[in-house]
Amino acid sequence: MEIHLIRHTAVENPDNLCYGFAEMSLHKNYVEDFKSIQIDSDFDLIISSPSQRCQSLAKHFQLNYQTDKRIKEMNFGDWEMKKWTEIPKEEINPWYEDFINVKATNGENLLEMQNRVSEFWNELISKKDINKILIVTHAGVIRLILQSILKFPLENMFNIQIDYGKRTVIDVKDGLISIKNINI
Repeated sequence: MEIHLIRHTAVENPDNLCYGFAEMSLHKNYVEDFKSIQIDSDFDLIISSPSQRCQSLAKHFQLNYQTDKRIKEMNFGDWEMKKWTEIPKEEINPWYEDFINVKATNGENLLEMQNRVSEFWNELISKKDINKILIVTHAGVIRLILQSILKFPLENMFNIQIDYGKRTVIDVKDGLISIKNINI
């Protein structure tokens, strides 16, 4: 099985807002971004995050897809759509010190996100009779999938750059999982 993970294209965020679960518009020239993406049409299964920034990409390529809420970006709760600089220091500083366990009020921490992404991933790789899958999602989700394959510490996940509109390709064969490409 070959699994293609693609991150949505760039968003319009001039105010440097915190966003994850919140809807964030793609930037003004998103159609130009779409033109630079090459996606095959021979996928057996296509799954998108329910976020509009992901579904827009799937719709542009007229893909027959389903959505799965488990592959949404991190839920930043009460911080969503606030400027990072306007989040009170007494809230954000503990998160900066331990983003794995600390969460925004009414949000989730990285371990909770990892659990939902892992549930999705394990279900996906157990599917039979599927040769090629496309997942349209977010950088955090892709990083967590790579972390589950490579088994590196969670605190290192932001050391992997996942570019907007780029694909990561993973091969699953006979119980072995290998990363073929990142950011192609």
